[in-house]
Amino acid sequence: MPEQIMTQVISPDLNFVKDIIASGGESLKKCYQCSTCTVVCNVTPDDQPFPRKEMMYAQWGMKDRLVSNPDIWLCHQCSDCTAYCPRGAKPGEVLGAVRKISIQHYSPTPLAKMAGDPKYLLILFAIPVLLFLAYIVPKGYLDFSAIPRGEDGGIVYSKFMPVFPQIDVTFGAAAFFAALCFAAGITRYWADMSKGAKTQGGNIIGSIKETVMEILTHKRFEKCNVTKERKTSHLLVFYAFAGLAITTTLAIVYLYGFKYESPYPLYDPLKILGNISAVALLFGITFVVNNRLKNADKAGKGSYFDWLFIMVIYAIALTGIFAELFRLADMAVLAYPTYFAHLVFVFFLFAYAPFSKMAHMVYRATAMVFARHTNRES
Repeated sequence: MPEQIMTQVISPDLNFVKDIIASGGESLKKCYQCSTCTVVCNVTPDDQPFPRKEMMYAQWGMKDRLVSNPDIWLCHQCSDCTAYCPRGAKPGEVLGAVRKISIQHYSPTPLAKMAGDPKYLLILFAIPVLLFLAYIVPKGYLDFSAIPRGEDGGIVYSKFMPVFPQIDVTFGAAAFFAALCFAAGITRYWADMSKGAKTQGGNIIGSIKETVMEILTHKRFEKCNVTKERKTSHLLVFYAFAGLAITTTLAIVYLYGFKYESPYPLYDPLKILGNISAVALLFGITFVVNNRLKNADKAGKGSYFDWLFIMVIYAIALTGIFAELFRLADMAVLAYPTYFAHLVFVFFLFAYAPFSKMAHMVYRATAMVFARHTNRES
């Protein structure tokens, strides 16, 4: 009997190809499938390794094969593939663009497209600015001399913007909205990944535990060559955020549990942890920027999507630190605008987290769990 030949009809999505190019993957068409990228990658699984197949899917506009592909997130953008590509196709940058599109694809709102497009930047910032102005303008607090002070006559930010209801309700609603969007996106992403999985039914709890341990150590970054030092900078940023999260939790306990209101003395454990975490965040994000600039020729310069996230973190660290310094120096004319800016940047980061580069922490973790759960990775 003659051998049967399997055929598959491919319908390229040209708009998807254009989206990849516009999102930072402008070098996509230079790839000629030599597979150097796959050979030099140290983090890819042995079975059906990446990123060669992803580059092929991207060139052919096979959106359905890419946006639901866990491998686009198993890639940690070490940039070894980009550095050694003989054609300058920059697979690391292309997969970064695909990840951005995947976030947009699974987003339940149009905010994901807005977060990736610079023409909407002012609109996204206008939302928190107007929210906070809606409280302070009617109070007349644009005149700093009208803002109530503490019993000792010092600057007290809770007099300018009360913790309850303004801060708690605003940020609580933003966090709830972000959580719902993450849940909706991840649920759809997991369902789509499951459709193409060869095996199912692994130890999901064990997969989650192993993934958490890997995230806590960032061990996979050690396999990178070109950007191996990213491990230190990413760990600093990661644990700085963890420290700030603990600080926020303690502040809630102080306020509602012990009725102990801010500002707290510098020797208070909460204050010490918060200040150490803020400095660690500043150093960590500075190292991130330094590594990107140092390796730009080999690894690529990054896209608007990447740099917006970096600059927002920078702004949060700087405004947080200077808001405290200006308060301690009793410089109201600088303290209150800096604190206002800090609130705006924090809101921006967390309210838009499911749509920005910050979403990579959730989507990558989900893909890592799925890969273990389906024996994609051992």
